Amino acid sequence: MSDTPRTLLLTGASRGIGHATVKLFQEHGWRVLTVSRHSFSEECRWPGARWGHIQADLADLSDIDRLVAEVRERIAGGPLHALVNNAGISPKGPGGSRLGVADTDARAWTHVLNVNLVSTALLARALLPELEAARGAIVNVTSIAGSRVHPFAGVAYAASKAGLAALTREFAHEFGPRGVRANAIAPGEIRTAILSPGTDELVRDIVPLGRLGEAREVAETIHFLCSEASAYINGAEIHINGGQHV
Repeated sequence: MSDTPRTLLLTGASRGIGHATVKLFQEHGWRVLTVSRHSFSEECRWPGARWGHIQADLADLSDIDRLVAEVRERIAGGPLHALVNNAGISPKGPGGSRLGVADTDARAWTHVLNVNLVSTALLARALLPELEAARGAIVNVTSIAGSRVHPFAGVAYAASKAGLAALTREFAHEFGPRGVRANAIAPGEIRTAILSPGTDELVRDIVPLGRLGEAREVAETIHFLCSEASAYINGAEIHINGGQHV
């Protein structure tokens, strides 16, 4: 085994699951690069946070090439051991209301699909040589909303996450022969700062375990899928929702 740290690129790193994932991977000795549309925050106090942060808006697909060039510069031409696509947006209506088909215009569709789906495909495509060099792993963060109508998640978000599950299968099929595994995780109701009002009542009614999930629990599954312990898992989507999907 080499003493060189393995490298993770994580999108959507500014809060919640992203923060928990960064902290866990660093505990396991990984070097972490993070992507967020926000500039570097001094609240990110983990080692190497400033060095590893890349500001990019994934809604702007023309910015993907610049993002990839920055990643390559940071890793100095080395391999990329894991790509975790966690970035996702779910626009709301007035008062945080759910946006259905009748309330979602073309601009909202384009914005959500670019961030949640299309940028993921383009980023993986561009960084495939680095992933292949590491025999690395891709983990896409989908959602329970991708497989059933959700009371809070809007139609564009749900459709994008269903598409991301399909994209994961395509990655697994196409990249597997090149030594790169691709899997997805589908979180349910996870305790983060952006929970919708009424989530606590929803959890009591429909989650068999009767509680919210913790961001650390999601991060643990992501780490497993990027580790040698999951070496023969490819094309899977793991539900992290306390049984909500059953």
